[in-house]
Amino acid sequence: MSLLDLITGNAGTQVAESAGNKFGVSKNQVIALLAVSAPLVISYLRKKSQESNHEAEALNKALDKDHDGSILQNPTQVEARQQEGGSILDHIFGGQKANVENQLSQKTGISMDKIGPILAMLAPLIMGYLGKQKQASNVSSGGLGDLLGGILGGAQNEAQAQPGNPLNDILGSVLGGSGSAGNPLNDLLGSVTGGGHQEQGGLGGLLGNLFGGK
Repeated sequence: MSLLDLITGNAGTQVAESAGNKFGVSKNQVIALLAVSAPLVISYLRKKSQESNHEAEALNKALDKDHDGSILQNPTQVEARQQEGGSILDHIFGGQKANVENQLSQKTGISMDKIGPILAMLAPLIMGYLGKQKQASNVSSGGLGDLLGGILGGAQNEAQAQPGNPLNDILGSVLGGSGSAGNPLNDLLGSVTGGGHQEQGGLGGLLGNLFGGK
């Protein structure tokens, strides 16, 4: 299951519809948020796991204990796990969380009062996806950095292989800077800051033709 499959498949679209209905935003905006936030979360986790054995072991334990991938078959779990999702994001982004939310709000057109709660619904879904990939690859803490890098690289290759699809274009542009050694937030979000097409609804507006409105 690729990262693109997560975003466009049943789990991603079902959570996007649920979050959209709950917070009064379009499903397309939530899908766009998932397309940007999933690689951002994975990039942060990769950086943490590569820089610290303790972080790698903590992530490995969390994936084994709490994120077995079952949420992908039952996406309705995300609402009950929203508080947990907020804690996940606090740990991943730390002091940069407010900046991350501000940047994502600007990119997707989702207001600041809604971006945090919606991200908290998406976080357990993203972690469940990583847990399933970990099981499939049978890696331990020492292999997590390579696994996460492989997920990002695979998503970038898949997006570049099918240009012209709005979601692939978003994912491809977001992933354009993920290979550098700089700050993941600057790397991933800096590549999608240009152009006036992100006004009025942001990235979510680009998905209208793909998903047929809300």
